[in-house]
Amino acid sequence: MQDAITNLDELEERLSRPTNAVVEMFRRIEGDVILLGVAGKIGPSLAHMAKRASDQAGKPRRIIGVARFSIAAEETRLQAAGIETIRCDLLDEDAVARLPDAPNVFYLAGMKFGANGNEPFTWAMNTHLPSVICKRFSRSRMVAYSTGNVYGFVSPASGGSLETDTPQPVGEYAMSCLGRERIFEHFSRTLGRPAALIRLNYACDLRYGVLVDIARRVWAGEPVDVSTGWFNTIWQGDSNVMTLLALEHAASPPLVLNLTGVRTLSVRETVVEFGKVLGREVRITGGENPTALLSNANRCHKLFGPPQVSERQLIRWVADWVKRGGASLGKATHFESRDGKY
Repeated sequence: MQDAITNLDELEERLSRPTNAVVEMFRRIEGDVILLGVAGKIGPSLAHMAKRASDQAGKPRRIIGVARFSIAAEETRLQAAGIETIRCDLLDEDAVARLPDAPNVFYLAGMKFGANGNEPFTWAMNTHLPSVICKRFSRSRMVAYSTGNVYGFVSPASGGSLETDTPQPVGEYAMSCLGRERIFEHFSRTLGRPAALIRLNYACDLRYGVLVDIARRVWAGEPVDVSTGWFNTIWQGDSNVMTLLALEHAASPPLVLNLTGVRTLSVRETVVEFGKVLGREVRITGGENPTALLSNANRCHKLFGPPQVSERQLIRWVADWVKRGGASLGKATHFESRDGKY
């Protein structure tokens, strides 16, 4: 494993590098792939990985990315990689009806940041929109992103929430995400269509993520509050691999998978580690609450194998990236929120 990722080209290549398992899956499956809401934090690298894997498998197919593309450069970059793009407001049902058919659908759309104070739009995006998509792609296999926020807070000693645990969402964002899951489940059951629901918690790609939030505060000499004392994270490249592989495991009723890393990380210990690596004195405030939003991803790792990038390796990459002045998406995770407001 390389010691550092030094520029955006290296970062994008690593995020979209398919494993042999992904290539083999694309050799087995038939049909085009469409990614709805492709222009978010995860979508571009997921689309690139799908394209690379399909090409390496020798199975030409259309990889189609759908979004509003408010940042034109992202659309251009996808097109340059051979990914078709379609500009579409997914809440426009007439526009959705005109989208091309595809037997393999990845649903990436959703609303989180800015949800507080904009609750009607949040519910429209997270709960109404899935019904529009399920009706339009009623004959397709679907993999849909959800979130670990649908769970309640648990003790770090528990090892994290399991897929079989009863959801206990806190706040309207988390409740709307549970609503999204229920809509996908309803249509999967009634139409008999295979689906997989991916409860991601949290991905990290060096430009954003919980580790990036912590590292940037340490680098800037800012205090880090440890009131939310524990978290999970996973390298986004590993997250992309497991998300794509979930397509073959889609089922009716839907397969539910927690997607995150192996370890439960201490915020306090992570702050101290970043302080050592970055050569900064650390400032810690608050005291740990006994619970946090934590996920147990054993089911996912048994299906697809453990992440290739360990949390320790990821900490080193993030520290080096921040120290170099690497780019940031400027989108904090707000992992420390305990009231469900984002």
